[in-house]
Amino acid sequence: MRTLRLTTGVVPALLIAMLVGCAARPLSPPPPDPTPMFRETYIIGVTDVLRITVWKNEELDVAVPVRSDGKISFPLLDDLQAEGLEVMALKEILTRELSEFIIAPDVTVLVVEMNSQLVSILGAVRQNARIPLTRDLRVLEAIATAGGFTTFADKDNIRIVRRGEDGNELEYRFGYDAYIEGMAPGTNIVLQNGDTIIVPE
Repeated sequence: MRTLRLTTGVVPALLIAMLVGCAARPLSPPPPDPTPMFRETYIIGVTDVLRITVWKNEELDVAVPVRSDGKISFPLLDDLQAEGLEVMALKEILTRELSEFIIAPDVTVLVVEMNSQLVSILGAVRQNARIPLTRDLRVLEAIATAGGFTTFADKDNIRIVRRGEDGNELEYRFGYDAYIEGMAPGTNIVLQNGDTIIVPE
């Protein structure tokens, strides 16, 4: 899994401010694991890469990145808005627009690189990082992706900060030792886009 470095040298004052802010927020109980029936539909974002194919029209089979303006370039149609759309919605737009040039176009849209969905990990880990969510990712795996804990990490006071649906911040706690000993089941949660993991010293 690829990791993207944050700006070198996270400003200490900023990290301290985040940790103080975390301490002021009440902890939320761990959220339940998502189930296939209730998973959120993937929304296309900037830097994602899409594979678009049109059956029996190989010249229209392309892999295109979603640009910083939220659009993609596609043969015959020039620029189309992609950011903020579900895959099915973009397929319907392509099918409608291509019908002016092709009889009954059969369009397939796949997200082959999910680069816009990210979680951040900061603090006492080997490498502060932004990690793409290409599949279900849990707290422990994110920490491992960041190189693991540093020597003086406070492994029993890890915080996961999440923006709730109402715009307020939720905060979950993960204690490494308690989880490994089987005393904190359910705390190794599945991460969501925009989550920030903070590992204090």
